[in-house]
Amino acid sequence: MLSTYHIIYKIQTAGYTEVFGHLEKCDENFIPRLSKVTDIGAYSQKIAENSVTFEAWVGGELVGLVAAYFNDEKKQTGFITNVSTIKEYFGKGIAAQLIKNCISYGTEQQFGAISLEVNQNNNNAIQLYKKYDFLPIAEKGDLVIMKKDL
Repeated sequence: MLSTYHIIYKIQTAGYTEVFGHLEKCDENFIPRLSKVTDIGAYSQKIAENSVTFEAWVGGELVGLVAAYFNDEKKQTGFITNVSTIKEYFGKGIAAQLIKNCISYGTEQQFGAISLEVNQNNNNAIQLYKKYDFLPIAEKGDLVIMKKDL
């Protein structure tokens, strides 16, 4: 039962296998489906090797993931490449907590901003990002580019 779960938040512990399994379970939650826009295996490898991962675990299962790149030392801008939660855990505040953890990390690392891209039709995600002061700054095709100053 979901009412008895205990969520543990971690940073940078998930490897390729956990990221890949999580993204496969979340595939249909993306707008459009993640598998329609990228190879999930290659994307999981890139996340595991190059991003900072903010993770929510229940037991041994990765149920929530925010992955961000904090490698643009010149611009001092982080980039959130993924926000995902397994459907059974929607509405539990997991994505919100992971975004807060990511923002805190960026601030601690003295980055000046964090940006992300979201499909213009993903109203739930857009509202979540606005709640944490991400503002739309541009459009690229069907994507809205949002940015939060730290």
